[in-house]
Amino acid sequence: MPPPTNLFGMEEPTAATPPPGGEWTYLRIAVERGLDRLNEAGGDEGLTYRSAEPVPLGRRVEVPLGRGDKSAAGVVIQAGGAEILEGFPASRVKSILRDTGAGLPPNLVELARWMATYYVCPLGMVLGAMLPAAVKKRTGLRSVTLLARAHRPRDEDAPKLTASTQQAWGKIAVLPDDAFPLTPEHLAGRIAARTLAPINRLVRLGLLTEVETEDVRQIGGVETQLSIEQADPSGSLATPRPTLTPGQSKVVEGISASLGAFRVHLLRGVTGSGKTEVYLRTLERVISKGKTGIVLVPEISLTPQTAGRFVDRFRSVGVGVLHSGLSASQRHKEWSRAASGTARILVGARSAIFAPLANLGLIVVDEEHASDYKQDQLPRYHGRDVAIKRAQMEGCPIILGSATPSLESWSNASPTRTPAAQHSKYALWELTERVGQAALPRVEVVDLAEERRLRQRTTGRRDAHLHLIGPTLESALGETIRAGGQALLLLNRRGHASYIACPDSTCGWFLSCDDCDVKMVQHRVIAGKAPPKGVVRCHHCLAQKLLPETCPTCGKRLITLGFGTQGLEQELNDKFSHLLASQSEMESEPSRIVRVDGDTMASARDYFAMLSRFAKGEIRILLGTQMIAKGLDFPNIRLVGVINADTALSLPDFRAAERTFQLVSQVAGRAGRGSLSGRVIVQTFDPAAPAITHAAAHDYVGFATEELRTRRESGLPPASRLARIVVRDTDLHKADAHALGLKAALDEANAAKGSKVRMLGPGPCPISRIAGHHRLELLLFSQSRAAIQEILADARARGLCKSDAHTAIDIDPIALM
Repeated sequence: MPPPTNLFGMEEPTAATPPPGGEWTYLRIAVERGLDRLNEAGGDEGLTYRSAEPVPLGRRVEVPLGRGDKSAAGVVIQAGGAEILEGFPASRVKSILRDTGAGLPPNLVELARWMATYYVCPLGMVLGAMLPAAVKKRTGLRSVTLLARAHRPRDEDAPKLTASTQQAWGKIAVLPDDAFPLTPEHLAGRIAARTLAPINRLVRLGLLTEVETEDVRQIGGVETQLSIEQADPSGSLATPRPTLTPGQSKVVEGISASLGAFRVHLLRGVTGSGKTEVYLRTLERVISKGKTGIVLVPEISLTPQTAGRFVDRFRSVGVGVLHSGLSASQRHKEWSRAASGTARILVGARSAIFAPLANLGLIVVDEEHASDYKQDQLPRYHGRDVAIKRAQMEGCPIILGSATPSLESWSNASPTRTPAAQHSKYALWELTERVGQAALPRVEVVDLAEERRLRQRTTGRRDAHLHLIGPTLESALGETIRAGGQALLLLNRRGHASYIACPDSTCGWFLSCDDCDVKMVQHRVIAGKAPPKGVVRCHHCLAQKLLPETCPTCGKRLITLGFGTQGLEQELNDKFSHLLASQSEMESEPSRIVRVDGDTMASARDYFAMLSRFAKGEIRILLGTQMIAKGLDFPNIRLVGVINADTALSLPDFRAAERTFQLVSQVAGRAGRGSLSGRVIVQTFDPAAPAITHAAAHDYVGFATEELRTRRESGLPPASRLARIVVRDTDLHKADAHALGLKAALDEANAAKGSKVRMLGPGPCPISRIAGHHRLELLLFSQSRAAIQEILADARARGLCKSDAHTAIDIDPIALM
């Protein structure tokens, strides 16, 4: 019987013992710790160990670390003979403790090397992040017995077979070779046997052989094979494989021409223009060539609709799905399906770019502008950029798709916007019309200040500032509900009130977090419970306490100001619950007004259940944060309202205008996607802001042109490259000394290399303290990415620039708070 194998087709791990012939295998191992072992070229050379048995590149092992030989995990980044030692005494080399049986293919080890250098992060930490925890722990793994067909002449055994066994063997003999190995139950199903008796006899006779292997049993979590039913009020049903528009056909043909070679394709398509169908058709051609594909989507957009279209189209070739709603065993199962080739397409969020798919033919990054692709913890990589690098290493094309591309991607496309332009870094393709000639929704920008004056004149009351919904939007909501439509309302701020203060201006006290330099936010409901006084929560360190009634300084009763999704939910119930109740057929049905934010959606299961209710029309008004701004495609959304388009415009971040444009454009695109026209109402105190006026006109090109001009004049990305270093410490003096020392080291390296990098700081971060840690930042600007990398590598080699608990190095940061 052959030895048991693991998911990667390798034999089970064995303990390290002295080899019979005295020949050791020497290994360089990148330990999953914050250790930098850099060589002269700046690459991580790892720690040296030995093994009695050969260990392949990429295998995860456990090794003794330090004087106490404490067990630590690491990944093999080089294997060989005595040449690995490079003069180091062989007698001092320790043996590995064990082979864990998990690992990464060699191509992903090379990708990790690039990431470690580019993102200034220890290689072991990158490799540790690539491999899911469920795979490391081998969650759900079990031994199973499969059956394979023995290769012997059939005539030798025919006299020994009974009639039923002979009949079973005749059916098994004609099965294709790639049908094996199978479980006994699956084999019985393939030959329509009513019992396992004939199969067991064939095993005893040696015509079928047993193969011991491993499988992952899925337990818990949400369904990985996703689908969703929804009603179209027009009564029409979309065809499973629609006819391509001329624009879609042109894009598919153009991108397909580059299959087999690396090329970045930027696909800008207005909402509803059929970008997903372009991905599907291109993937069909990839699969027909025997290759595989990865599709990345932002985590919050990985809905039953998004993944379900890929599952339905490619069910016959296998689609793996990775998202946060999976249990550990489900995540391990999907990973193993990708590794074994059972799944030839993998759909997932950011970390799915590390899936061990072989023979990769295409990578798709949908909603490529989304901030979800940037990881805010070590290693601080951007999934889109890592996807581009992997495509380059694999020699395959990559599609970056969005209705509102990031300015970084747009600036890399041809300035003449013609895919044939040879000088462009990216090929640019555009879909400027919705499928079926459906019109983009009409967008109306209303001035909130004027709306409040109108309400005051109409009602004679002076509480207009307490209403989040202006008269225009309120009237439109009533019309939509009475007409049987559904509405989507965006307010990108959680909680009930964002400012709790003393009303006495001479006192000036306001409630802030004890450990962060931010104001605390009032929440009326936490985890389904409503404390009598309410609670306040810090959205940064998550500290929480009861809402005080009086000012601790002067004793006056506190006031609450500002707004959030909880306050909006209360206002909607006050104004529209009676109208919705009058249309209801059931007295005790669930609420038809539902809030979607980080407080209500505790898990992916909650999110998917909400989407199912909305698709069936049970929910009439859906309100929430940016969680509802993208990835939703429901034909009965007739009204979209943006409660306050200014929430991000005032942030001290040069990308504030870009994010505002993207958010308003994306949520507006949810309306009018069926046969009925849609309406969008955008409330703002700054109706003349370019980000808002361009979004209202569906004018991406105009906004991008204007914003890029501003960035060039200011020397900001994408006109330059940017790196950010944040120094943090509970002691402000220590943080300051560390930051100044780091700045001096970088200044020295910069001067030695021609002063190609401009530095700002160190100075306080916009949020100067989080969770008790003072925060100082250094910003590095340069026209050359290499120039920034060189001075960071110089400081890193000297041990002065290390990503650890006190120093965070963020290359190409997308948030500066």
